[in-house]
Parts: sequence; C-alpha cells; structure tokens
Amino acid sequence: MPFMKAAGVRLHYQVEGREGAPWLVLSNSLGTTLEMWAPQMPALLEHFRVVRYDTRGHGESSAPAGPYSISQLGNDVVALLDHLGIARAHFCGLSMGGMTGIWLGIHQPQRIDRLVLCNTAAQIGSADTWNTRIEKVKQEGVGAVVPTVIDRWFTSDFQRAAPEQVNIVRDMLLRTSPEGYVANCAAVRDMDERAGLGRITAPTLVIAGKFDTSTPPGDGKFVADSIPDARFVELNTAHLSNWEAAEEFSSNVVNFLRRD
Repeated sequence: MPFMKAAGVRLHYQVEGREGAPWLVLSNSLGTTLEMWAPQMPALLEHFRVVRYDTRGHGESSAPAGPYSISQLGNDVVALLDHLGIARAHFCGLSMGGMTGIWLGIHQPQRIDRLVLCNTAAQIGSADTWNTRIEKVKQEGVGAVVPTVIDRWFTSDFQRAAPEQVNIVRDMLLRTSPEGYVANCAAVRDMDERAGLGRITAPTLVIAGKFDTSTPPGDGKFVADSIPDARFVELNTAHLSNWEAAEEFSSNVVNFLRRD
C-alpha cells in the first residue's frame, strides 16, 4: 500500500494504468475514499495513467489535527505530483475534490492540463450550516449525518434500484474518521474562490446533477460561465453523479479529456 509523507500528512494513493499514458488525478468527495471512483476505473484505465488518493482525514490517509483549508488540500496534490515525478496532469474532482480542482486551477495552473469539476462550487453552503454539521459529528459521530447525506447524494429512485451500490458508499461514510471529517468540513466551509474562477486557463468541463441539492445545477453553471470557454453538462442525478449515471459520467469525462 503506497504512501507519501509531506507537510505533516501521510497520504495513501494508488497508481494504475499503462505507463506512458496521460496522467489523470482523481480527488474524492467529503466522506468517501479513493474507492468512490470504482465505477469509472474500467473506462479511465483504457486511456490514462490514473492516480487516486485518499484526501487527508479519509480512508488510509492520516488525519492530522484540523481544521484544514482548501489550500492545504490543493498543496497535498502538488506534493503528490512531485513525489511521483509528474510535471502536469489532468485533474478530476467531485464535490470537495472539485473544490480542490478549482483551487489548483487558480493557484497552480502550471500543474494542470485539463480540469473536470463535478457536482461542486466555488463556495458551498453557509458557515452556519457547516458549523451545525461539525458540531453534530463532534457530539454524535459521523453516523449521525449519514442518513441525511445519503438522501442528498442519491435520488430516491436510485436508492430503490441500486441498494447494493448505495451501501458501498454508505460504508465509506461510516468508516470516515470523525476528526478528519470535521477538519475537512471546515475546509469546505471556509472556501470562497468565486472571484478567482476567471483566472483558470485550463480547458474545463463542469458536470452537474439535475437533482443535486448540495451543489445545485445553478452553482455548476456559475462555475462554467465564469471560466473562459468551459463546457457544462447536466446529468439526471443527485450529488454523486459518477455513481448514479456511471456510464454517462465516464463517457463525458473520457471524451473531454481526449478531445483535440
């Protein structure tokens, strides 16, 4: 199990795919692990050398004392690229991972080839909402927020049709370190990069979910409209669009990253 140690954190990562293929980094949402990208891996590995990692505070990565910031999460990616000797890579992130991608596109443009921002925004929710969630998890554990989170992440139709897949994601949530979860909640709470979106120069695809209440389509459209020449796609999903419309999601990502 490979790890990278830098800036007081130990990051767990995996590298898969054909040597010499274009590099693609995948960044998970709050409360999941690198396994959240399992539905995409068969399609992505046909074309890319894929780096997945557990964001600090998640999975097998360490959970140093928080709160965290989006700049920390972004610099973790830069350190991982340096560790692997990668000068530039495509980047795809969902929700918190998408916020990390926004930060990288603004502040580390020399490291990013193409950018895919999924079910995300340059600012998500209010400070009060995040503080309430942080206190609930501190007092009652991650399990206390799981039912609400699952209902935001998946439509009721998908929950009925694919309970096994929903359970896989639920288990990821339940295994998340409470300390890591609340530290990352703070990073999401405190990020507001709306004013910087116009500085992103990487070719960008924004994916939104029609029924996403966490990051509504309007938030994604704002991101796409603010980034020069960005493309916008809306899928018939809630927040975890890569699970609920896995094939369509994968096709959009592959076609965009391979576009001349």
